[in-house]
Amino acid sequence: MYFRRKTSAGRAYLQIVESRRQGDQVRQYVIATLGRYEDLKASGQLERLLRSGARFSEKAMVLTALDDQKAAPIASRRIGPALVFERLWQETGCRTVVEELSGARKHAFDLERALFLSVLHRLFASGSDRAADRWREDYAIAGIEKLELHHLYRAMAWLGEELPSNQQDGRTPFAPRCVKDLVEERLFEHRRDLLTRLDLVFLALSDQVKRFLRFLSSFIHISPTAAGSQLPSWSGQPSVSGQEWARLSQRG
Repeated sequence: MYFRRKTSAGRAYLQIVESRRQGDQVRQYVIATLGRYEDLKASGQLERLLRSGARFSEKAMVLTALDDQKAAPIASRRIGPALVFERLWQETGCRTVVEELSGARKHAFDLERALFLSVLHRLFASGSDRAADRWREDYAIAGIEKLELHHLYRAMAWLGEELPSNQQDGRTPFAPRCVKDLVEERLFEHRRDLLTRLDLVFLALSDQVKRFLRFLSSFIHISPTAAGSQLPSWSGQPSVSGQEWARLSQRG
């Protein structure tokens, strides 16, 4: 059964109609005519009738409660990403290494949780720390309830802190060793065994870095040093043609 608005002689009437199948055809039968639609709506009787019938329907009662703002507020959170990558974070030693390195500093917030949130966000969405702070609202991640945006900034700054001079062995000519390098080394030590050896290293470069290296390669050539190793030296002039130089400049 359903309500139907029927117009007759220029006037609209509200009816309760039931559909019945007879053979291959479906016919509508009027159960009751409730009155003129305009009168029922103006007097509020239509609203009261619908509310009265809604008491016998659980779904309609929920919708009515929402309209009246009487329903208890609820929140939904996604749990899959944290469940999977929390375990990987622990099994690979990331959590242990970060807690060991940050333990002596006595941070006023959970630095390990802030780093985990940033890593998880970059795995699924990427973006800035501010974007990660907004992104976490839709995900259930243990231990991040008290984190604020500035904690994410401080966690990233901690990774970039320069190590003391007595820990600068092996630094590159372009940048000093920082906490990030120490984390990577500790993770390698955490995972290695007596048979582990380092044969191959993968470096993930962003598109911006790749464009910069292409641009820089126009000025740098590789020449052997007295020690037999190879270090980049300044050539002073581009080693490409004018057209190639213009193309690299635009891409860089």
